[in-house]
Amino acid sequence: MQNGTLLAAIDLGSNSFRLEIGRYHSGHIERVEYLKETVRQGNGLDAEKNLSMAAMQRGWECLARFAERLHGFKKHQVRAVATQTLREARNRDEFLRRAQEVLGFPIEVVSGHEEARLIYQGVSRLLPHSDERRLVVDIGGRSTEMILGVGYTAETLESYRLGSVAWSTRYFPRGQFTSAALKTAEVAAKAVLDEALDRFPPTQWQVAYGSSGTVGAIADMLGSNGWAMGLVTRPGLDWLTDRLLKAGQVDNLRLDGLKDDRRPVLAGGLSVLRAIFDLFGIDQMMPAQGALRHGALYDLIDRESDGGDVRERTVRWLAQRFSADEGQARRVGEVANALFSQIAAPDERDGRYSQKLAWAAQLHEIGTHISHERSHHHGAYILDHVDAPGFSLRELHRMSQLVLGQRGKLRKLEEPLQDELFAKQLLCLRLAVLLCHARQMPEHLDMRLGYKAGAFRLSTPPGWAKRYPQSAWLLGEEVLAWQKTTWKFSADIR
Repeated sequence: MQNGTLLAAIDLGSNSFRLEIGRYHSGHIERVEYLKETVRQGNGLDAEKNLSMAAMQRGWECLARFAERLHGFKKHQVRAVATQTLREARNRDEFLRRAQEVLGFPIEVVSGHEEARLIYQGVSRLLPHSDERRLVVDIGGRSTEMILGVGYTAETLESYRLGSVAWSTRYFPRGQFTSAALKTAEVAAKAVLDEALDRFPPTQWQVAYGSSGTVGAIADMLGSNGWAMGLVTRPGLDWLTDRLLKAGQVDNLRLDGLKDDRRPVLAGGLSVLRAIFDLFGIDQMMPAQGALRHGALYDLIDRESDGGDVRERTVRWLAQRFSADEGQARRVGEVANALFSQIAAPDERDGRYSQKLAWAAQLHEIGTHISHERSHHHGAYILDHVDAPGFSLRELHRMSQLVLGQRGKLRKLEEPLQDELFAKQLLCLRLAVLLCHARQMPEHLDMRLGYKAGAFRLSTPPGWAKRYPQSAWLLGEEVLAWQKTTWKFSADIR
């Protein structure tokens, strides 16, 4: 990546949407601009986990303003990440379709583990490098991430379903702050986080950092009222709690450093933070400057560097974990991409989608670790449910559908097959699996695959069918399989 390149990260959080723009210089990112809008999308989830139209509209309007600022940016310069609210929302696709049109860039809904990884990456990059073992806590609107790491390496990651918006809505619905409500909220938070004690035992880390909204806001309030700057302490939390109890209601609270956008979710965030201090025996926590959006920016740098894309390492790890045949995966990947290169549209995205097809090929047999029977179904299930660093939920699902469709009938893929790019990738993967059925590299790959207006045509060299009768028969079966879809596939088998 060249010095001076502008990069942008968008964090679609449950409480706020944030846009961070930075300039790359010698491995570091210098801030150019930071925008934050309180959208409170997490408040828009109803009992059936559907986003209200008002919540979606607030999100679209915010993203339209962000889009104006991002005019002229290329896709590889921007990463937009959505977290817990859109992980939960049943109608997220409705929101995302319009949101991506408005923003002009893809939006990734990431898993809790991926969110935690990005948070730690952002925090560690903005801290002085040291060998300290650190616990990083990020209390978001509807989820709380905890990470144990050293330097730039996150060793243990977890995401828990509680946060400032969720706890404020549930335990302080009218903004009333009482001792009983606080006690109930703290006990409930401890019940959710109790298992975290085994994952992040206090004996395994030395310093606690708080990332993003809640911890930063409380540190600002404490610092503005005579407490130590840049530090959250147990006595400070007790003092702030006492101030809220005396006010009786959050709206009546008059406190230096308390911003209006934090006021409605202060009680919930404070109760979760108090529970963490108590449960882990924390005496003080330092607010970190880095956050998820900074991690997303540094991830853009890694993806542009040779061997730096964490997704590459994740694919290798999954292949090893599920004992995939490395040789067969390589063969299928080479054949699939050789065919795909003949029909890929000539645009800047070709390389990205060739890489994703290669990843699907590397993982197409991971389901055999469970059972050879219906292994493609098992492989698809694994990809839809595994915690895979670097990948969005949509990327994993797309790979799962390619793995599911590598063989067998195509009716199970009716919806994804409406996408032309997916159809191209799937056909190339199926043909590669077919041609490598003997678990050997085909001797002759001088086949021609063409595509025009919804129709694919494969041509083999003269004498190929006589030399490879089993492959020729399988190609005939493949032609029949595609006849039951909206796509046409023919084969000139000679």
